[in-house]
Amino acid sequence: MSTKPGPLAGLTVVEMAGLGPVPLAGLILAELGARVLRVERLAKEQAFLNLPPAFDLDRHGREILRIDLKRPEGTALLLGLIGKADILLEGFRPGVMERLGLGPDVALARNPGLVYGRMTGFGQDGPLANRAGHDLTYLALTGVLSAIGPKGGKPVPPLNLAADYGGGTMFLIAGVLAALVEKDRSGRGQVVDAAMVDGASMLAAPFFGFLAAGIWREGRGSNLLDSGTPFYDTYECADGGFVAVACLEPQFFAEFCRLLPLPEAFANAQYDQSRWPAMREAIAARIATRGRDEWAALFEASDACVAPVLSLAEAPGHPHNRARDLHATTNGLTRPNPAPRFSRTPGARSGEALRDAAATLSGFGIDADEAERLASAGIVGQ
Repeated sequence: MSTKPGPLAGLTVVEMAGLGPVPLAGLILAELGARVLRVERLAKEQAFLNLPPAFDLDRHGREILRIDLKRPEGTALLLGLIGKADILLEGFRPGVMERLGLGPDVALARNPGLVYGRMTGFGQDGPLANRAGHDLTYLALTGVLSAIGPKGGKPVPPLNLAADYGGGTMFLIAGVLAALVEKDRSGRGQVVDAAMVDGASMLAAPFFGFLAAGIWREGRGSNLLDSGTPFYDTYECADGGFVAVACLEPQFFAEFCRLLPLPEAFANAQYDQSRWPAMREAIAARIATRGRDEWAALFEASDACVAPVLSLAEAPGHPHNRARDLHATTNGLTRPNPAPRFSRTPGARSGEALRDAAATLSGFGIDADEAERLASAGIVGQ
């Protein structure tokens, strides 16, 4: 396969098929230019979500190779592919790769420069290391989930963004790329133990500082950034839509008060907590007099930090998002374009996966006759 555009062009990644944070990491690395080979089980299994190929971003941008890892020849084949890779990504429970004969000791013996990225919920060790979990499980144990939700209400799941994708995908990517930088100095690969509970905890590091300093209180809806203040919250509009109000700084709050408008008694008492209940009622009453898009138009040219709460379907149509070319639509799929952006080596949005075993194996130096033999023997499929 020809080299793709992007800052990671020339890198080869082997991604062991799974769900959640590892596939998103594979997509991001692929769209930054890496060649990503996704290795799936040979035996077809019931898909978790059964998405049509055009919409299945867990596979876009990759080459797909199905290998029978229950047979020694399949394991030997994959080990040979790993031997030519820069990065391995796997998201199994601790010990699974070892039982397959593909653990770090074996892989690094074959390829001493390999960066071996391991993604788990709880990490490679500890009393919960072998337990199952999901984003909500890990987030619950970090203390973060307890802080998300309305005052007097129950904790609210923040989709699966915080632990799976924030604490998982992004820390896995940061870890393997950091290990590649270190490899330039040492010439040696290493294992990256990325755990969602670790990453989600690190994302919350500033709040631990706030708590220690006494400027953060336990209890949802009681603090500066958790809807505890009337000027950092969402409000319902006349048409049932919502706007997000986030004017924390005094100059932004002053602009908000001027445009809303809010009575002067509140405008001069932003951080007087005794006034917050009445201030919240006044803001809510005023916001309820107009539709969401009317408020959006009023505040758009200001620094009042007010924005319409858009749905996923609406977001691509927002003028700023359009101007930034934030989304693109192909074959009925509208999705975000690759991020971040690079001045010299931009990444590229990927399409559906390549499912050509012979072409994939050729890219790893395996000739057509051997590829045909492996397919005929049932070692690989596509």
